[in-house]
Amino acid sequence: MAGHSKWANIQHRKGKQDGIRSKMFSKLSKEITVAAKMGDPDPDKNPRLRLAVKAAKAVSMPKDVIDRAIKKSQMGDAADYTEIRYEGYGAGGIAIIVEAMTDNLNRTASNVRSYFTKAGGNMGQTGSVSHGFDRLGEISYPITAGDADSVMMAAIEAGADDVESDEEGHWIYCKIEDLPAVSDALEATLGESTEARLVWRPQSRTEVDLETAQKLMKLVDLLEEDDDVQTVTHNFDVPEDVAAQL
Repeated sequence: MAGHSKWANIQHRKGKQDGIRSKMFSKLSKEITVAAKMGDPDPDKNPRLRLAVKAAKAVSMPKDVIDRAIKKSQMGDAADYTEIRYEGYGAGGIAIIVEAMTDNLNRTASNVRSYFTKAGGNMGQTGSVSHGFDRLGEISYPITAGDADSVMMAAIEAGADDVESDEEGHWIYCKIEDLPAVSDALEATLGESTEARLVWRPQSRTEVDLETAQKLMKLVDLLEEDDDVQTVTHNFDVPEDVAAQL
């Protein structure tokens, strides 16, 4: 399987530092509201909601904002969101998966298509690129959680399937249906995780040159800035020499 994308991790941290916290809060609030509306408003009785709340806490979302998002799910005028996945190709034939949550499918589809076009890519049919990814649960821990061997042992005992560790941290993977249980078991041994979520994990990654990287970054930025887009996943990686030029 593909290794964890260090470039994606750097971009993720950079995004937080660049002042997109309010947009991140908005998207997490939407996920919390939808999760609570689809299941039980009590996180202890709703695995999806529990993971959404964990993700919100990981980026220091205030408790009152989390509580408000849960309460919103119980209101009769709460918006009905549809979850939808778009797939396509960016510059260089790089595979892109976009997950969105929208109350207007026409608007979101039109916007996503325009982003691909502006950045030199093109939309594909559902399933056109996702066959090159595995749908998994991912639990991340900082490097301070322990050395690679101790984290690996804890992950195996918790029921995980794979672990990747480097100087940035640890990423633990499991079946999607096992994510809540594995996350809880790891919390008992390693403490609070940085994040626990469902991901599309590429089966292989493609290194790109400077021009292609710039086009792909433009596409990812356009997508992530859209209020309806929840996640953007790709299978490109940026070599260190190219990253230095960026």
